Amino acid sequence: MSDDYYELLEVERTADDGAIKSSYRRLAMRYHPDKNPGCKDSEARFKAISEAYDILKDPQKRAAYDRFGKAAFQNGGGGAGPEMGGFGDIFENIFGEFMGGGRQRQRGPQRGADLRYDMEISLEEAFHGKSTEIQVEVSAACEPCSGSGAKPGTAAKQCTTCGGRGQVRAQQGFFVIERPCGACRGTGQVIADPCTSCRGEGRVDKIKKLAVTIPQGVDEGTRIRLSGEGEAGQRGASPGDLYIFLHIKRHRIFERDGTTLFCRAPVSFTTAALGGEIKIPGLDGTQHDIRIPAGIQSGKQIRQRGGGMPVLNGRGVGDMVVQIDVETPTKLSTKQRELLEAFRETETGAECPQSQGFFSKIKDMWDDLTE
Repeated sequence: MSDDYYELLEVERTADDGAIKSSYRRLAMRYHPDKNPGCKDSEARFKAISEAYDILKDPQKRAAYDRFGKAAFQNGGGGAGPEMGGFGDIFENIFGEFMGGGRQRQRGPQRGADLRYDMEISLEEAFHGKSTEIQVEVSAACEPCSGSGAKPGTAAKQCTTCGGRGQVRAQQGFFVIERPCGACRGTGQVIADPCTSCRGEGRVDKIKKLAVTIPQGVDEGTRIRLSGEGEAGQRGASPGDLYIFLHIKRHRIFERDGTTLFCRAPVSFTTAALGGEIKIPGLDGTQHDIRIPAGIQSGKQIRQRGGGMPVLNGRGVGDMVVQIDVETPTKLSTKQRELLEAFRETETGAECPQSQGFFSKIKDMWDDLTE
């Protein structure tokens, strides 16, 4: 689990207050101890995201965290108060503007935050692909004000504090420090008559139903991007994206490595000795006839071409690999035991060359030790 507050809340470092609040509410609902009784991991994550939200929801604490990290809240702020910028910021503010350089600061309404949605599917669904519908809680653009935040029929006005720049400057000794304007929260505009539906935020929380198409051949961790389906942007700005992360359920027979499917097939020792055939059903519904050659050893793998997973966004299909496990019988009838006893009496050792070679080495070692 990351210790970065932004990663814990699954938002970008440029996310606004609304996006942070919305993401916190969503994650708090998911990991709340009442919904996950007895789960220590969920309890720890709930405490971590609550701590992150407590810092990032406060503009001053967030500014301190952005500059100094967690050190801003340890040992009196790590030796420098949140109002004092680091050397890099001071250098940039002095010489950056003088020389026409400096970092470009994002001003005006900010783009909506990207969202993450985790989806679990079966291996069969990963093989065939599927179309489904999901529900996500997002901050969507307010319909009455069209996302502007202003009461219908009115409009936002230029912020008089910063003159519409979204930034204000403060003199600190010889240095000039530039910060986001607190009056307009860095947007450069203020709303005198806010929309009653969204209280001037331009966004409201709602449940969205979205159609999702999962292509054939997806694997664990495959990411599907739904453009524009994330959080609504601030006061009419463009929305973020929704990223769906796929997780494959454990299959009762197969294990997967890329496009190759693996399975273990126990066979009787008589089948292993005499040879035979077994049938393995593929995920495509086809029965695959696996021929067992006489004398096969336990652990031997047999490859069936074309029995694996389809290639994602491409052509072709992987292979199926069947590992043979020779099973020794645990229950024998009287007749079977008699037949095996008769077989043992006829053994010369040549039937099992590996065993013969091993015990020959054991005998040689013993003879060397006793000389």
